[in-house]
Amino acid sequence: MPRASSFCGVILAAGASSRMGRDKALLPWPPQAVAKGGTFLSAHIERLTAFAEMVLVVAGANAASLVPIVNGAGAFLIPNPAPERGQFSSLQAGLQAVLNYGRDAAIVALVDRPPAAVATLQQLRAAFLASDPHQTWAVVPQYGERHGHPILVAREMMEAFLRAPATSTARDVEHAAQAKIQYLAVEDPLVTANVDTLEQYEELCQTFRSA
Repeated sequence: MPRASSFCGVILAAGASSRMGRDKALLPWPPQAVAKGGTFLSAHIERLTAFAEMVLVVAGANAASLVPIVNGAGAFLIPNPAPERGQFSSLQAGLQAVLNYGRDAAIVALVDRPPAAVATLQQLRAAFLASDPHQTWAVVPQYGERHGHPILVAREMMEAFLRAPATSTARDVEHAAQAKIQYLAVEDPLVTANVDTLEQYEELCQTFRSA
């Protein structure tokens, strides 16, 4: 049975951004076009819209501030009823919404870093579509020795995440299903970028301005 050729995009954006001191979803991006009002969130929605039939944004206490961006980009807001439980609760909320919308494949991205390059998403999608549905439940990008995001997941992987206890982490579930995960080497440092502090964000912006 061939893979589904369409995806649902899921952006996890419910974090408190406590170390940053401001909502990372609303950080200006890209740095070359700050005057245009772009943000991490709008950049993610725009990028995933080119690869997905619909894009879902999982929000928490920050939902009200994200609504204008989500609605303006034609995406859908998914509330996380318990964001205090951490990122895994957002993942479960987003994936349940994917299944509720009748989709069998998803591209899951984190809003606390810039979106991956177009070429990276093309590689990930091609690898996912070419994989054996019985052998591969997910395709995960790898830069150097580190695994990153976005990840592409099939229904089987979504169900594994949803069956897991609320106290689990995505890493726990991925480790248990490691034999069903394809790790794909990419030349894109953004898939593993860490933007937890203002200093890291400013360093990232300077790198892009100099590129």
